[in-house]
Amino acid sequence: MKKPLHFILSGGGTGGHIYPAVSIADEIKRRFPDAEILFVGAQDRMEMQKVPEAGYKIEGLWISGIQRQLTMKNLMFPFKMMSSLWKSIQIINKFKPDVAIGTGGFASGPLLQVAHWRNIPTLIQEQNSFPGITNKWLGKKANVICTAYDQLDRFFPAEKIRITGNPVRNDLLKVSAKRAEAFDFFRLEKDRKVILVLGGSLGARRINQLLEEFVNDLVLEGAQIIWQTGKLYYETYKKFGEKEFVQIHEYLNNMNFAYAAADIIISRAGAGTVSELCIVGKPVVFIPSPNVAEDHQTKNALAIANKDAAIVVHEKNIKTEFREQFFPLLKNEKRQEELSVNIKKLARPNATKEIVDEIEKLLKKGNKG
Repeated sequence: MKKPLHFILSGGGTGGHIYPAVSIADEIKRRFPDAEILFVGAQDRMEMQKVPEAGYKIEGLWISGIQRQLTMKNLMFPFKMMSSLWKSIQIINKFKPDVAIGTGGFASGPLLQVAHWRNIPTLIQEQNSFPGITNKWLGKKANVICTAYDQLDRFFPAEKIRITGNPVRNDLLKVSAKRAEAFDFFRLEKDRKVILVLGGSLGARRINQLLEEFVNDLVLEGAQIIWQTGKLYYETYKKFGEKEFVQIHEYLNNMNFAYAAADIIISRAGAGTVSELCIVGKPVVFIPSPNVAEDHQTKNALAIANKDAAIVVHEKNIKTEFREQFFPLLKNEKRQEELSVNIKKLARPNATKEIVDEIEKLLKKGNKG
Protein backbone atom coordinates (compact mmCIF):
# COMPACT_ATOMS: atom_id res chain seq x y z
CA MET A 1 0.00 0.00 0.00
CA LYS A 2 1.36 3.41 -1.03
CA LYS A 3 2.08 5.71 1.89
CA PRO A 4 0.18 9.01 1.95
CA LEU A 5 2.05 12.13 0.87
CA HIS A 6 3.40 14.38 3.62
CA PHE A 7 3.37 18.18 3.22
CA ILE A 8 4.89 20.63 5.68
CA LEU A 9 3.95 24.32 5.55
CA SER A 10 5.35 27.29 7.40
CA GLY A 11 4.13 30.86 7.35
CA GLY A 12 3.09 33.18 10.10
CA GLY A 13 3.43 36.25 12.23
CA THR A 14 0.59 37.98 10.37
CA GLY A 15 -2.57 36.94 8.58
CA GLY A 16 -0.85 37.88 5.31
CA HIS A 17 1.46 34.89 5.75
CA ILE A 18 -0.98 32.53 7.49
CA TYR A 19 -4.03 32.65 5.22
CA PRO A 20 -2.14 31.92 1.98
CA ALA A 21 -0.59 28.88 3.67
CA VAL A 22 -4.03 27.67 4.81
CA SER A 23 -5.44 28.20 1.28
CA ILE A 24 -2.58 26.15 -0.18
CA ALA A 25 -3.15 23.40 2.42
CA ASP A 26 -6.88 23.32 1.58
CA GLU A 27 -6.13 22.85 -2.14
CA ILE A 28 -3.56 20.14 -1.36
CA LYS A 29 -6.18 18.34 0.74
CA ARG A 30 -8.70 18.65 -2.08
CA ARG A 31 -6.30 17.01 -4.54
CA PHE A 32 -4.78 14.50 -2.14
CA PRO A 33 -7.48 13.59 0.41
CA ASP A 34 -5.17 11.12 2.18
CA ALA A 35 -2.29 13.59 2.51
CA GLU A 36 -0.85 14.39 5.91
CA ILE A 37 -0.28 18.09 6.48
CA LEU A 38 1.72 19.73 9.26
CA PHE A 39 2.24 23.45 9.88
CA VAL A 40 5.24 24.97 11.67
CA GLY A 41 5.00 28.46 13.17
CA ALA A 42 6.51 30.79 15.74
CA GLN A 43 5.34 29.60 19.14
CA ASP A 44 3.99 32.92 20.42
CA ARG A 45 2.38 34.25 17.21
CA MET A 46 -1.17 34.20 15.87
CA GLU A 47 -0.65 31.11 13.68
CA MET A 48 -0.67 28.94 16.82
CA GLN A 49 -4.37 29.82 17.16
CA LYS A 50 -5.46 30.40 13.55
CA VAL A 51 -4.04 27.21 12.03
CA PRO A 52 -5.81 24.80 14.45
CA GLU A 53 -9.01 26.81 13.88
CA ALA A 54 -8.60 25.96 10.18
CA GLY A 55 -8.34 22.26 11.08
CA TYR A 56 -4.58 21.63 10.83
CA LYS A 57 -1.88 20.54 13.29
CA ILE A 58 0.91 22.98 14.09
CA GLU A 59 4.28 22.83 15.86
CA GLY A 60 5.85 25.97 17.32
CA LEU A 61 9.46 27.16 17.10
CA TRP A 62 11.17 29.57 19.50
CA ILE A 63 11.92 32.22 16.91
CA SER A 64 11.39 35.94 16.26
CA GLY A 65 12.75 38.56 13.90
CA ILE A 66 15.66 40.92 14.25
CA GLN A 67 14.75 44.37 15.62
CA ARG A 68 16.07 47.48 13.90
CA GLN A 69 17.71 48.75 17.07
CA LEU A 70 19.95 46.92 19.56
CA THR A 71 17.65 45.13 22.03
CA MET A 72 17.72 42.10 24.29
CA LYS A 73 15.64 40.30 21.62
CA ASN A 74 18.47 40.81 19.13
CA LEU A 75 21.01 39.41 21.56
CA MET A 76 18.79 36.34 21.94
CA PHE A 77 18.41 35.85 18.18
CA PRO A 78 21.40 33.48 17.65
CA PHE A 79 20.14 31.24 20.47
CA LYS A 80 16.60 31.26 19.07
CA MET A 81 17.92 30.40 15.61
CA MET A 82 19.96 27.47 16.91
CA SER A 83 17.00 26.23 18.95
CA SER A 84 14.68 26.54 15.91
CA LEU A 85 17.10 24.78 13.58
CA TRP A 86 17.46 21.91 16.07
CA LYS A 87 13.69 21.59 16.52
CA SER A 88 13.17 21.82 12.73
CA ILE A 89 15.60 18.90 12.31
CA GLN A 90 13.58 16.87 14.82
CA ILE A 91 10.26 17.77 13.15
CA ILE A 92 11.48 16.94 9.65
CA ASN A 93 13.16 13.69 10.75
CA LYS A 94 9.91 12.57 12.38
CA PHE A 95 7.37 13.85 9.82
CA LYS A 96 9.44 13.06 6.66
CA PRO A 97 7.78 15.59 4.31
CA ASP A 98 7.73 15.08 0.55
CA VAL A 99 7.64 18.85 -0.03
CA ALA A 100 8.23 21.87 2.25
CA ILE A 101 6.30 25.09 1.55
CA GLY A 102 7.00 28.53 3.04
CA THR A 103 4.78 31.60 2.81
CA GLY A 104 7.00 34.02 4.74
CA GLY A 105 7.46 34.86 8.38
CA PHE A 106 10.31 34.01 10.76
CA ALA A 107 9.50 30.33 11.34
CA SER A 108 9.76 29.41 7.66
CA GLY A 109 13.47 30.35 7.68
CA PRO A 110 14.89 27.56 9.86
CA LEU A 111 12.31 25.01 8.67
CA LEU A 112 13.01 25.43 4.95
CA GLN A 113 16.75 25.65 5.61
CA VAL A 114 16.63 22.20 7.22
CA ALA A 115 14.47 20.90 4.35
CA HIS A 116 17.14 22.15 1.95
CA TRP A 117 19.87 20.36 3.94
CA ARG A 118 17.78 17.17 3.71
CA ASN A 119 17.30 17.54 -0.08
CA ILE A 120 13.54 17.91 0.34
CA PRO A 121 12.00 19.98 -2.51
CA THR A 122 11.01 23.46 -1.32
CA LEU A 123 8.63 26.10 -2.62
CA ILE A 124 8.20 29.61 -1.27
CA GLN A 125 5.28 31.94 -1.94
CA GLU A 126 6.04 35.67 -1.84
CA GLN A 127 2.93 37.83 -1.44
CA ASN A 128 4.50 41.28 -1.73
CA SER A 129 6.10 43.32 -4.48
CA PHE A 130 9.11 43.69 -2.16
CA PRO A 131 10.14 40.46 -0.39
CA GLY A 132 10.77 40.20 3.34
CA ILE A 133 14.13 39.16 4.82
CA THR A 134 13.20 35.50 5.29
CA ASN A 135 12.03 34.89 1.73
CA LYS A 136 14.97 36.84 0.25
CA TRP A 137 17.31 34.51 2.14
CA LEU A 138 15.35 31.35 1.28
CA GLY A 139 15.03 32.31 -2.39
CA LYS A 140 18.64 31.31 -3.06
CA LYS A 141 17.89 27.75 -1.93
CA ALA A 142 14.23 27.17 -2.89
CA ASN A 143 13.37 25.06 -5.95
CA VAL A 144 10.42 27.25 -6.95
CA ILE A 145 9.34 30.79 -5.99
CA CYS A 146 5.69 31.71 -6.60
CA THR A 147 5.13 35.46 -6.73
CA ALA A 148 2.19 37.83 -7.07
CA TYR A 149 4.08 40.62 -8.86
CA ASP A 150 6.40 40.80 -11.83
CA GLN A 151 9.98 42.17 -11.75
CA LEU A 152 10.96 40.14 -8.69
CA ASP A 153 14.01 38.83 -10.53
CA ARG A 154 15.74 41.75 -8.77
CA PHE A 155 15.58 39.61 -5.64
CA PHE A 156 15.21 36.00 -6.82
CA PRO A 157 16.81 33.83 -9.53
CA ALA A 158 14.64 34.40 -12.63
CA GLU A 159 14.55 30.72 -13.60
CA LYS A 160 12.89 29.80 -10.29
CA ILE A 161 10.09 32.42 -10.45
CA ARG A 162 6.50 31.54 -11.34
CA ILE A 163 4.04 34.46 -11.35
CA THR A 164 0.92 32.88 -9.89
CA GLY A 165 -0.69 35.62 -7.78
CA ASN A 166 -1.68 35.34 -4.14
CA PRO A 167 -4.12 32.70 -2.84
CA VAL A 168 -7.54 34.15 -2.08
CA ARG A 169 -10.87 32.66 -1.00
CA ASN A 170 -12.89 31.13 -3.84
CA ASP A 171 -16.12 32.76 -2.65
CA LEU A 172 -14.81 36.18 -3.77
CA LEU A 173 -15.25 35.13 -7.39
CA LYS A 174 -19.05 35.42 -7.08
CA VAL A 175 -19.22 38.77 -5.26
CA SER A 176 -20.93 40.70 -8.07
CA ALA A 177 -24.00 38.44 -7.95
CA LYS A 178 -24.61 39.28 -4.28
CA ARG A 179 -25.18 43.04 -4.51
CA ALA A 180 -28.95 43.04 -3.89
CA GLU A 181 -28.55 40.62 -0.99
CA ALA A 182 -25.71 42.77 0.41
CA PHE A 183 -27.86 45.92 0.31
CA ASP A 184 -30.54 44.11 2.31
CA PHE A 185 -27.96 42.74 4.76
CA PHE A 186 -26.52 46.21 5.52
CA ARG A 187 -29.90 47.99 5.14
CA LEU A 188 -28.48 50.42 2.59
CA GLU A 189 -30.18 53.15 0.53
CA LYS A 190 -30.26 52.27 -3.16
CA ASP A 191 -29.82 55.85 -4.40
CA ARG A 192 -26.59 56.57 -2.47
CA LYS A 193 -23.00 55.58 -3.32
CA VAL A 194 -21.54 53.09 -0.84
CA ILE A 195 -18.04 53.76 0.51
CA LEU A 196 -16.40 50.79 2.24
CA VAL A 197 -13.57 51.70 4.63
CA LEU A 198 -11.14 48.94 5.68
CA GLY A 199 -8.22 49.15 8.09
CA GLY A 200 -7.57 45.50 8.95
CA SER A 201 -8.79 43.46 11.93
CA LEU A 202 -6.97 45.65 14.49
CA GLY A 203 -7.68 48.88 12.64
CA ALA A 204 -5.73 51.75 11.11
CA ARG A 205 -5.43 54.87 13.28
CA ARG A 206 -4.76 57.38 10.48
CA ILE A 207 -7.60 56.05 8.29
CA ASN A 208 -10.01 56.32 11.21
CA GLN A 209 -8.84 59.87 11.95
CA LEU A 210 -9.28 60.75 8.28
CA LEU A 211 -12.85 59.47 8.24
CA GLU A 212 -13.61 61.35 11.45
CA GLU A 213 -12.63 64.57 9.70
CA PHE A 214 -14.43 63.95 6.40
CA VAL A 215 -17.45 61.82 7.33
CA ASN A 216 -19.92 64.74 7.28
CA ASP A 217 -18.63 65.96 3.90
CA LEU A 218 -18.98 62.47 2.41
CA VAL A 219 -22.57 62.16 3.59
CA LEU A 220 -23.36 65.63 2.18
CA GLU A 221 -21.93 64.47 -1.16
CA GLY A 222 -24.56 61.71 -1.23
CA ALA A 223 -22.52 58.79 0.10
CA GLN A 224 -23.30 56.17 2.74
CA ILE A 225 -20.43 54.59 4.63
CA ILE A 226 -19.62 51.11 5.91
CA TRP A 227 -16.73 51.93 8.26
CA GLN A 228 -14.71 49.09 9.76
CA THR A 229 -12.75 50.65 12.61
CA GLY A 230 -10.87 47.58 13.83
CA LYS A 231 -10.70 46.18 17.34
CA LEU A 232 -8.35 48.84 18.75
CA TYR A 233 -10.51 51.80 17.70
CA TYR A 234 -14.12 50.64 17.85
CA GLU A 235 -14.91 52.19 21.25
CA THR A 236 -13.49 55.55 20.11
CA TYR A 237 -15.48 55.74 16.89
CA LYS A 238 -18.69 53.82 17.55
CA LYS A 239 -20.50 57.11 18.34
CA PHE A 240 -20.33 57.97 14.61
CA GLY A 241 -22.75 55.10 14.00
CA GLU A 242 -25.50 57.38 15.36
CA LYS A 243 -25.16 59.55 12.23
CA GLU A 244 -27.52 58.91 9.35
CA PHE A 245 -25.93 56.94 6.47
CA VAL A 246 -22.91 55.87 8.61
CA GLN A 247 -22.41 52.31 9.87
CA ILE A 248 -19.62 51.52 12.33
CA HIS A 249 -18.29 47.95 12.58
CA GLU A 250 -15.47 46.66 14.73
CA TYR A 251 -14.97 43.79 12.30
CA LEU A 252 -16.80 42.69 9.15
CA ASN A 253 -17.61 39.00 9.38
CA ASN A 254 -19.23 38.90 5.96
CA MET A 255 -16.63 40.44 3.65
CA ASN A 256 -18.44 39.05 0.59
CA PHE A 257 -21.44 41.29 1.27
CA ALA A 258 -19.22 44.27 2.18
CA TYR A 259 -17.36 43.99 -1.13
CA ALA A 260 -20.60 43.37 -3.05
CA ALA A 261 -22.26 46.48 -1.61
CA ALA A 262 -19.30 48.83 -2.14
CA ASP A 263 -19.03 51.35 -4.97
CA ILE A 264 -15.63 52.65 -3.82
CA ILE A 265 -13.25 51.05 -1.32
CA ILE A 266 -10.73 52.82 0.95
CA SER A 267 -8.16 50.32 2.21
CA ARG A 268 -4.70 49.51 3.48
CA ALA A 269 -2.46 47.71 0.95
CA GLY A 270 -1.41 44.44 2.54
CA ALA A 271 -0.62 41.85 -0.13
CA GLY A 272 -3.62 39.62 0.59
CA THR A 273 -6.02 42.56 0.60
CA VAL A 274 -4.61 43.87 -2.69
CA SER A 275 -5.09 40.45 -4.31
CA GLU A 276 -8.68 40.27 -3.03
CA LEU A 277 -9.46 43.75 -4.31
CA CYS A 278 -8.18 42.88 -7.79
CA ILE A 279 -10.68 40.01 -7.92
CA VAL A 280 -13.51 42.13 -6.45
CA GLY A 281 -12.87 44.72 -9.18
CA LYS A 282 -14.18 47.89 -7.50
CA PRO A 283 -12.50 51.34 -7.59
CA VAL A 284 -9.95 51.45 -4.76
CA VAL A 285 -8.16 54.22 -2.89
CA PHE A 286 -5.17 52.69 -1.13
CA ILE A 287 -3.79 54.35 1.99
CA PRO A 288 -0.73 52.15 2.61
CA SER A 289 0.68 51.79 6.11
CA PRO A 290 4.20 53.28 6.28
CA ASN A 291 4.88 51.29 9.47
CA VAL A 292 5.61 47.89 7.92
CA ALA A 293 8.88 46.20 6.97
CA GLU A 294 10.56 47.66 3.86
CA ASP A 295 7.47 49.91 3.38
CA HIS A 296 6.05 47.04 1.31
CA GLN A 297 2.44 48.29 1.45
CA THR A 298 3.40 51.43 -0.46
CA LYS A 299 5.21 49.31 -3.04
CA ASN A 300 2.17 46.99 -3.35
CA ALA A 301 -0.18 49.95 -3.84
CA LEU A 302 2.05 51.69 -6.39
CA ALA A 303 2.40 48.47 -8.39
CA ILE A 304 -1.38 48.66 -8.93
CA ALA A 305 -1.59 52.46 -9.32
CA ASN A 306 1.18 52.43 -11.95
CA LYS A 307 -1.16 50.36 -14.14
CA ASP A 308 -3.88 53.02 -13.70
CA ALA A 309 -5.85 50.54 -11.62
CA ALA A 310 -6.08 52.34 -8.25
CA ILE A 311 -5.43 55.65 -6.50
CA VAL A 312 -2.81 55.98 -3.76
CA VAL A 313 -3.06 58.45 -0.87
CA HIS A 314 0.09 58.70 1.26
CA GLU A 315 -0.19 59.11 5.02
CA LYS A 316 2.29 61.99 5.19
CA ASN A 317 -0.08 64.17 3.10
CA ILE A 318 -3.25 62.25 3.89
CA LYS A 319 -5.77 65.09 4.25
CA THR A 320 -4.63 67.08 1.22
CA GLU A 321 -4.29 64.07 -1.09
CA PHE A 322 -7.60 62.58 0.05
CA ARG A 323 -9.48 65.83 -0.56
CA GLU A 324 -7.85 66.34 -3.97
CA GLN A 325 -8.27 62.76 -5.19
CA PHE A 326 -11.24 61.16 -3.47
CA PHE A 327 -13.97 63.77 -3.88
CA PRO A 328 -13.46 64.14 -7.67
CA LEU A 329 -13.53 60.32 -7.94
CA LEU A 330 -16.81 60.13 -5.99
CA LYS A 331 -18.47 62.39 -8.59
CA ASN A 332 -16.89 60.81 -11.68
CA GLU A 333 -18.69 57.63 -12.80
CA LYS A 334 -16.48 57.27 -15.89
CA ARG A 335 -13.29 57.31 -13.79
CA GLN A 336 -14.76 54.80 -11.35
CA GLU A 337 -15.50 52.46 -14.26
CA GLU A 338 -11.96 52.84 -15.67
CA LEU A 339 -10.37 51.94 -12.32
CA SER A 340 -12.76 49.02 -11.91
CA VAL A 341 -11.96 47.58 -15.34
CA ASN A 342 -8.20 48.09 -14.93
CA ILE A 343 -7.88 46.51 -11.47
CA LYS A 344 -9.91 43.50 -12.56
CA LYS A 345 -7.38 42.88 -15.36
CA LEU A 346 -4.74 42.29 -12.65
CA ALA A 347 -6.77 39.60 -10.86
CA ARG A 348 -5.36 36.08 -10.62
CA PRO A 349 -8.31 33.99 -9.46
CA ASN A 350 -6.51 30.67 -10.01
CA ALA A 351 -3.47 31.48 -7.87
CA THR A 352 -3.93 28.70 -5.31
CA LYS A 353 -4.44 26.07 -8.00
CA GLU A 354 -1.37 27.26 -9.92
CA ILE A 355 0.77 27.13 -6.77
CA VAL A 356 -0.35 23.57 -6.02
CA ASP A 357 0.34 22.69 -9.70
CA GLU A 358 3.95 23.73 -9.01
CA ILE A 359 3.98 21.61 -5.85
CA GLU A 360 2.78 18.62 -7.90
CA LYS A 361 5.62 19.18 -10.38
CA LEU A 362 8.10 19.10 -7.48
CA LEU A 363 6.57 15.80 -6.32
CA LYS A 364 7.00 14.28 -9.77
CA LYS A 365 10.61 15.45 -9.99
CA GLY A 366 11.25 14.05 -6.52
CA ASN A 367 9.80 10.67 -7.48
CA LYS A 368 11.97 10.53 -10.59
CA GLY A 369 15.01 11.43 -8.53
